[in-house]
Amino acid sequence: MNKVIMMGRLTRDPEIRYGQGANGTVVGRFSIAVDRRFKREGEPDADFFDCTTFGKQAEFVEKYLKKGTKIVLEGSVQNNNYTNKDGQKVYGTRIVVDNLEFAESKAASENSGYTGGQSSYGSQPAPAPSGAQDGFMDIPSEIEEELPFT
Repeated sequence: MNKVIMMGRLTRDPEIRYGQGANGTVVGRFSIAVDRRFKREGEPDADFFDCTTFGKQAEFVEKYLKKGTKIVLEGSVQNNNYTNKDGQKVYGTRIVVDNLEFAESKAASENSGYTGGQSSYGSQPAPAPSGAQDGFMDIPSEIEEELPFT
C-alpha cells in the first residue's frame, strides 16, 4: 500500500500547465512545507515536498490555492528519478495528490503571516468571535444547566 496524508502550507504559488490536443490534461505542481512533529536543535523545523495533481483537481489548485495556503492532502509517493545532462542519476520523490482540502478558513490564512520556508506562521492569532476571550466563547449561565458535561 502506498498512501500518504500531509498537512502543510504552500511554499509558492502553484504552476499549472495545459496539455496539447483534444484531451489535454491539466497538470498542477506545487510544494508544501510540513512542520516536523519533534524538533531537535540544529535540524530543520519543516520538510518540503513537491506535489503534482491532475485534471479537475489541478484546476481547483489554480483557482483557489496560493503561497501560504494551509491544506491537507492525500495521495501517494512516487519516485521522480532521471539522468541529467551530465549523465548523473538524480533521485527525487514527489507526492501525487488524490484529494486535498483547506486546513483553515480564508480569514485565518490571511492572518497567518506565513513568510514561506520558515516554520513560524506569525505571532498574531486569528480574531476571536465577539464575546470570546482566549478563543473560547462565553456560555450564558442559563444554558449551563442543559449541558451534559458541566
